[in-house]
Amino acid sequence: QVQLVESGGGLVQAGGSLRLSCVASGRYFSISTMGWYRQAPGKQREEVATINESDVIKYADSVKGRFTISRADARNGYLQMNSLKPEDTAIYLCNVRTRANPNPGYWGQGTQVTVSS
Repeated sequence: QVQLVESGGGLVQAGGSLRLSCVASGRYFSISTMGWYRQAPGKQREEVATINESDVIKYADSVKGRFTISRADARNGYLQMNSLKPEDTAIYLCNVRTRANPNPGYWGQGTQVTVSS
């Protein structure tokens, strides 16, 4: 079993920045992919960015050039968000996929990001 804890959300003005963190804990697991997703009220969950064990990175078109996903090690990941826009407002959730649980993987509780105009 893998537990995920996200942090770093908050209220920021448009144009500002936030850095989200995701810490994974548990025993004997190997993360193949770590990703950030977001869900705004009334909208479907959206994939924001993913990074796999080979450091291949994917971004949603809406965040390219503004967000950066990274991993410090196997269990700590980050999402640097710059030039934030009001439409980035959402709950941001961390997801990790392991060899034992490639789909759907494990989800954190999420952290709220609110961008004011």
